[in-house]
Amino acid sequence: MQEGNGSADHDDARAIEAAKSDPKAFGDLYERFVGRIFNYVYYRVGNRHDAEDLTARTFQRALANVAGFESRGVPISAWFYRIAHNLVANFHRDRSRRQTVPLESLVSQRADVEAPATAAVRNERARALLEAIRRLPEDRQQLVLLKFNEHLSNAEIGEVMGKTESAVKSLYHRTLIALRRELEGSGFAPDDGD
Repeated sequence: MQEGNGSADHDDARAIEAAKSDPKAFGDLYERFVGRIFNYVYYRVGNRHDAEDLTARTFQRALANVAGFESRGVPISAWFYRIAHNLVANFHRDRSRRQTVPLESLVSQRADVEAPATAAVRNERARALLEAIRRLPEDRQQLVLLKFNEHLSNAEIGEVMGKTESAVKSLYHRTLIALRRELEGSGFAPDDGD
């Protein structure tokens, strides 16, 4: 995600204003954000069918509430992520399932272009990191996903998670320290060169 992109923010503001009086104008926003919202939801629920359903419900809810939308100085994407987050939380609560983030698909499979030993080390480190992330509390898993997969700013993450930007920074810092300690405890020295 590009931060500070004034043109995109201006386009978003115009699209929202247009969508308030013409639901067809909402289609532009849908086209721009549906892929990102689907990816976010998919990583939160773990299967395509539920992700498609929740993504559709996200945009249905956004369209139904667009007339009352008020900009808070953050990109419109934060609004869509917040709606998706709430739907995902309700989805898990309704099904009484432990929320996990299937991050395997985020791991780059580069064994075909790397030496086998290098690929094995990289895959083992990635596996250890994924396992460490899965052991995090749900809010920290969400933070890692939004930061590293969706590339949201701290302000946008705060909007999605219902936290202040400073609370996100603090949680992010504590999360990275916890992950580093866990990986070091598992015998994986941090690789600051990557």
